[in-house]
Amino acid sequence: MECPKLPPHAGAVLSVVDMHTAGEPLRIITGGYPDAPGDTVLAKRRYAREHLDHLRKVVMREPRGHGDMYGAVLVKSELAAAHLGVLFMHNEGYSTMCGHGVIALGRFAVDYGLVKAPTSPETQINMHCPCGLVKAFVEYSNGKTGAVRFHSVPAFAFATDVKVTVPGCGDVVVDISYGGALYAFVNAGTFGLDVTKSRTRDLVDAAIAVTKAVKSQVKLHHPVSEDLAFLYGTILTDGKDAFTDEPTANVCVFADAQVDRSPTGSGVTARIALQYHKGLIQLNQTRSFCSGTTGAMFTGKAVQETTCGDFQAVVVEVSGHAHYSGVACFTLEDEDPLQSGFLLR
Repeated sequence: MECPKLPPHAGAVLSVVDMHTAGEPLRIITGGYPDAPGDTVLAKRRYAREHLDHLRKVVMREPRGHGDMYGAVLVKSELAAAHLGVLFMHNEGYSTMCGHGVIALGRFAVDYGLVKAPTSPETQINMHCPCGLVKAFVEYSNGKTGAVRFHSVPAFAFATDVKVTVPGCGDVVVDISYGGALYAFVNAGTFGLDVTKSRTRDLVDAAIAVTKAVKSQVKLHHPVSEDLAFLYGTILTDGKDAFTDEPTANVCVFADAQVDRSPTGSGVTARIALQYHKGLIQLNQTRSFCSGTTGAMFTGKAVQETTCGDFQAVVVEVSGHAHYSGVACFTLEDEDPLQSGFLLR
């Protein structure tokens, strides 16, 4: 991508394409980011965290980003079946999976020629995320891309009806489920909150308290890699877990108090796996998931039974729409004392 004429500066330049999926941003770094060495995508993620984190801060934080910015950079995959590899980033670090990011990157990959021969009515893009290979299917007709659906890595209920002690609230019962990342799930009504009506600040405070409690009181593990064995965040729900044609709403709070504007693709994956585990939904029953913050919608369904280590698991299909919001070239002036950015809370 060519940048517009840049101002006089002495420092690096980073070019990006900005998109959003159901309101949740995805800033795709297209230039100025060095190759991350490593034999695997997980190894590249570790290298980026240890050696390239200053660039994450530049594009995620103010003044170029904001506290709820989300990003991605493409990397080479070691898997022959993968069209591309990807690292995801946010205000605190690096995610292992991002469903809204996969939906946006599906369109991006086709529109920017990363697939040499797109096919109609759908073009398949195999993305190697840190959690594993995710298959995206991009609507494609007459040279235009549309909706995107993806098939997840094996998703499973890690633990159900787990009692944790939350300061100020006492004992709270949560479920923990994996959809490419581990989430805690709890009905917002437990805290006297409504995911579509309560103040965002109150929802964030409740979710953070649950996340801290689970991290300190529950031992987490993952059968594939310990790099995946961490709690990414907490998802507050409206409690409508049994199958119905009516949408169910949730709000995801992850990383450093970051609020997902979308229904959360990996969160929908984990929530479907949890509902399937509890017998509340059957294979190929499509549910609609509504973002409590924007009202935007994803759909999700379990499409196949599988396993992940000793866990009974499902492959989940999530569908949504992504849109472009702009392109930019960011300059870094060597003498800028705020070059690495900052966050305000």
